[in-house]
Amino acid sequence: MVPSIPGAHTQAKGLDELQANLKEVLELCLEEMNAADIKALPEFVGLQTLSVAV
Repeated sequence: MVPSIPGAHTQAKGLDELQANLKEVLELCLEEMNAADIKALPEFVGLQTLSVAV
């Protein structure tokens, strides 16, 4: 999911498929946004979540 872009979320069985799906949904979301909305988006490098058993 991309929290700052409404509707930008997807699912997949693996990370490679997930990244491809997320790229596609981001492209579609950005196509629907105007230039001012895109410029107002925060810059963000990335985030990944993982679980660690203790």
